[in-house]
Amino acid sequence: MKLRCEWANANDLEIEYHDSQWGVPVHDDRILFEFLILEGAQAGLSWNTILKRRASYKEAFDDFDFNKIAAYDGAKIEELMQNSGIIRNRRKIMSSIKNASSFIEIRDEFGSFNKYIWSFVHYRPIQNSFKSMSEIPATTELSEKISKDLKKRGFSFVGPTIVYAFMQAVGMVNDHVIGCFRYEECGKIAAEQVNK
Repeated sequence: MKLRCEWANANDLEIEYHDSQWGVPVHDDRILFEFLILEGAQAGLSWNTILKRRASYKEAFDDFDFNKIAAYDGAKIEELMQNSGIIRNRRKIMSSIKNASSFIEIRDEFGSFNKYIWSFVHYRPIQNSFKSMSEIPATTELSEKISKDLKKRGFSFVGPTIVYAFMQAVGMVNDHVIGCFRYEECGKIAAEQVNK
């Protein structure tokens, strides 16, 4: 039996997400935006709650097309508020729209959100070596720094804890515990990307 991070054994959705996506470096702006939205939606909830709704989010939010989301109007907001497939929290929905506009501004300034966000780790995933989940921090100095910069640029639902969860999800940091079979795999993927 494969050994994996303790948090990822509750159900097939978690296992599949952990085994194929979590901790893998992401450089596609649309997917980076998807994780920003989903991590923000998770605030106060479990990641499992969001994973179960991920397909519904994809459909409700136009496949996370930030250009379309930035243009959402009052009618679209009300439509989303009636959608039981997503978290019907007005502040989170409004945040997604504002964040889409801020995301576009960053793309205009840096050429891509990818270039902006990965510059914080000098385009190299941070390889941690935690033995157990209890050692993994909820925030770091770096996640606080990124959080402050995102807020300065108009983002919301991007506190240091949300930002650190985002960093883990998109592989800016490898927080698979060292006993997990994905620890070395994600490390290798990161090394290959750096050496390209």
